[in-house]
Amino acid sequence: MKMNSLDLPTRPSETRVVVAMSGGVDSSVVAALLKEEGYDVIGVTLQLYDHGAATHRSGACCAGQDIHDARKVAAKIDIPHYVLDYEDRFRMEVVDRFADDYLAGRTPIPCVECNRSIKFRDLLGTARDLGAAALATGHYLSSRQLPNGRRALYQASDESRDQSYFLYATTPAQLAMLRFPLGERSKVETRELATRFGLPVAEKPDSQDICFVPAGRYADVIEKLRPGASRPGNIIHVDGRVLGQHRGVMHYTVGQRKGLGVADGEALYVLRLDAENSEVIVGPRPALEVGSIVLDDFNWLGDRPVAQWPREGFGVAVKVRSTRPPRPATLRRDGDVFKVELDAAEEGVAPGQACVIYDSFLPGARLLGGGVIASTTSSPCANLRERALAS
Repeated sequence: MKMNSLDLPTRPSETRVVVAMSGGVDSSVVAALLKEEGYDVIGVTLQLYDHGAATHRSGACCAGQDIHDARKVAAKIDIPHYVLDYEDRFRMEVVDRFADDYLAGRTPIPCVECNRSIKFRDLLGTARDLGAAALATGHYLSSRQLPNGRRALYQASDESRDQSYFLYATTPAQLAMLRFPLGERSKVETRELATRFGLPVAEKPDSQDICFVPAGRYADVIEKLRPGASRPGNIIHVDGRVLGQHRGVMHYTVGQRKGLGVADGEALYVLRLDAENSEVIVGPRPALEVGSIVLDDFNWLGDRPVAQWPREGFGVAVKVRSTRPPRPATLRRDGDVFKVELDAAEEGVAPGQACVIYDSFLPGARLLGGGVIASTTSSPCANLRERALAS
């Protein structure tokens, strides 16, 4: 598939496309590419949080400066550009859920929820209202049509830029209208295109933080959203000893080692968070090992209907963190429960994160779906270690 092709049945000159423009180089290049190819391009930028505060931030998407940059790009390539106020929906669907998840001892991924409920639901609806045949974004992954007419998602050719992990919750109905023109390009190629088009954002650095969390200070944001909601409690060794106190479970995440404020003669890691009892359970690194995962909010994009899965499950490749390589596992279904059994134990698997499923370990693998990690079961070795410590 050509990089600048949207794989649509109509000619570009007869086709309207909405481009989600964040103000960064990737989405700006997408808009310029489609304009060059002859599509009727409309740029849309979402205002997701307080515009005044955002103007003083850098290094995050959807901020005031980014809205200004998107406007400049739209003017440069001569396309209409609109800014939509999605602040209320973003707060309810993404920010509030983020805060409540952390207070409940989970480690959420707000970018997944933003894609699912804001960009690929609400913005997609806006694109349809504008008469668009497709909504294009600057994400790095590929959308391809299958022989049966459906579309499927595949990892980006540039593994270092692949964003498929964050789009596992995309539905088949959404895929029919979504396009990702950068899926076969590298970041270097994208910046070269930005320079060729003379875009004012050609040298703009990539965003690093979650857009509404400055400098990665999650606890500060949660305290502002839910003042006084965090409860202090005990830091407890997996063998039952109380090692110290903490200020609230929202300050910790599974797998964390630094900043615990307690010592026990060996390196300690956060193993579990018990928000109901306000307890942080810590222990040695081997106790972090997880053998199986139960998934919530499961989304399936594979060809085989869920009802036809074999009772014993089937082999897949899974990622439990966006930065980790895929690992072999077995995907099973028991009624409404979806479970992943890992071939080899994984460390630091945190409830609230995503477990994303692929059809292979090879570059360019097909995205089959995934879900939110609801609970985990320790590996046999980790269980033995915990029982030995407890005795």
